Amino acid sequence: MHRDSNGHYAASLAGGEAVRAFVPAPLPPVPPLDLSGSRQADLERATLALGRLDSIGLLLPDPHRFLYAYVRREAVLSSQIEGTQSSLSDLLLFELEEQPGVPFDDVVEVSNYVAALEHGMARLREGLPLCNRLLREMHARLMARGRGSDQAPGEFRRTQNWIGGTRPGNARFVPPPTQEVEPCMGALEAFIHDASAALPVILKAALAHVQFETIHPFLDGNGRLGRLLIAMVLHEGGALTQPLLYLSLYFKQHRQVYYDLLDRVRTDGDWEAWIDFFLEGVEQTANSAVQTARRLVDLFQQDTRRVQAGGRGAANTLRVLDALRQRPLCNLAHVSSSAGISFPTASRAMLALVELGIARELTGQRRNRVFVYDAYLGILNEGGEAL
Repeated sequence: MHRDSNGHYAASLAGGEAVRAFVPAPLPPVPPLDLSGSRQADLERATLALGRLDSIGLLLPDPHRFLYAYVRREAVLSSQIEGTQSSLSDLLLFELEEQPGVPFDDVVEVSNYVAALEHGMARLREGLPLCNRLLREMHARLMARGRGSDQAPGEFRRTQNWIGGTRPGNARFVPPPTQEVEPCMGALEAFIHDASAALPVILKAALAHVQFETIHPFLDGNGRLGRLLIAMVLHEGGALTQPLLYLSLYFKQHRQVYYDLLDRVRTDGDWEAWIDFFLEGVEQTANSAVQTARRLVDLFQQDTRRVQAGGRGAANTLRVLDALRQRPLCNLAHVSSSAGISFPTASRAMLALVELGIARELTGQRRNRVFVYDAYLGILNEGGEAL
């Protein structure tokens, strides 16, 4: 639907240049979203896919372990959109305090993303609502170390920013002036908690994401936090028990379409085109996550049977395999502690997994060896190649 502009322009200064900054109209859109015809069917399919994803705990023996790895996969994908070159293996090595094979700042950014999400979920469990205070807290963790740590972590911006172009005067987009940031974010917070809007939570998450990206309230980290906001809205709105829906891979695969649709909302008020794209992404991503979980269940069952067929020593080997399910890349010290067995016993059991072709040693060293559950990491890594 064509609504003309979705806001108004205001004069601002950026880098010493006079620019026209865009101030978005408050949500929800006026006139209301057109959900007739095939769009209603798309919404129903996306909702069903989200429901199947939320029931993933019935499929997995330990959904928290899946969440541990899946969150880290999302952190890698979301950070890659911003230009980092880290892989999931790099992040897991970094968490083991090993030396990653990528620039330090890249892997720090990914680690910060995990910290921001985990902090946000912990605060929601404590009873803090999804509000601007929480977003600022998450941003402080997102930008705590590495690149951007000098860009006012946890604080709404006090200078004009811009997106694209070589300078403010030829930027692709200029977000609201600084004096409009607080009012715009206040209106967004009110929309997220407005029960009278009578919108399905999926649509509320879709609208909130665009609005956040349009406001661009921080000097850096807006893209990553805006993608996290989707999972947070869905979780707080009751659509997901755990924050398992992450659209970064979908946005990465359709990067130019994603940016073009954000611009169409701002210039033409075409929320419906964005909603169509978003619903397709929710359905595809949720179905893919469920398929990934099923593949992991099959893998775990298959490898358990292979270990059990080994006979003597199988009990300890299964304990080590279970530790690798918890962390698909780890060292023997972690395995020994996690499995509750001695270091020599863990070493022998791990070598049994290596002989079976289940685990592989990464370092080639005699000491401080690191092992990877290749098939598990391979499933999680699909689509996670750096841009």
